[in-house]
Amino acid sequence: MTQKTIITLLFIGFFGTLLAQKKEEKQVKSCFNNYKSAILNDKGEEAVNYVDSRTIQYYSDILEKTQNADSSEVASLSIMDKLMVFSIRHRASSEIITSLDGKGLLIYAIEEGMVGKNSVANNSIGEVSIDGNFAKGQFIANGQAAPFFFHFYNEEEQWKVDLTSIFPVANTSFKTMQEQSGQNENEYLFMLLEAITGREVTNQIWRPIITP
Repeated sequence: MTQKTIITLLFIGFFGTLLAQKKEEKQVKSCFNNYKSAILNDKGEEAVNYVDSRTIQYYSDILEKTQNADSSEVASLSIMDKLMVFSIRHRASSEIITSLDGKGLLIYAIEEGMVGKNSVANNSIGEVSIDGNFAKGQFIANGQAAPFFFHFYNEEEQWKVDLTSIFPVANTSFKTMQEQSGQNENEYLFMLLEAITGREVTNQIWRPIITP
């Protein structure tokens, strides 16, 4: 094999790897865009096709807390998790709550407008980096790069977004807004729920749906 042939093969190999990388990057962005479109149109059944197993597990965990957690356990949750539990207990009937699984809860939350559209509206994914079955894409908010990333995982040969990857940022934002309001966590969350639903929050919200 001549030196020219070796160089040609190396070039072809490099170029082929680069093309494959670009294809994967395009698929990651397509995953986010498809999820975004489904969220903005309240299409829960479609949206769950683009979220990963970590996201489904999170909603399974939230559902378990919604069904079974007593007031002391709920009080110990992060502000975002507490809002999730309160929102479901306040807005869904006990019959609905006991009929769902984690995936079903996410579908229900999307279709009922409980998953914030502002998390994706006017936002996109910028630069993408890929390492095996893991990828991360920089969050672009209103055309500006934000200092955090959405994570993606390739599951069953399809890129899927890990929504939990931005939950720490969301939790910090909620906490900051609560502190700026001058209200304690519970007062702030109850105010949000009452403003959204037009219904007063009662003490029932602290009680588990499934009682021993």
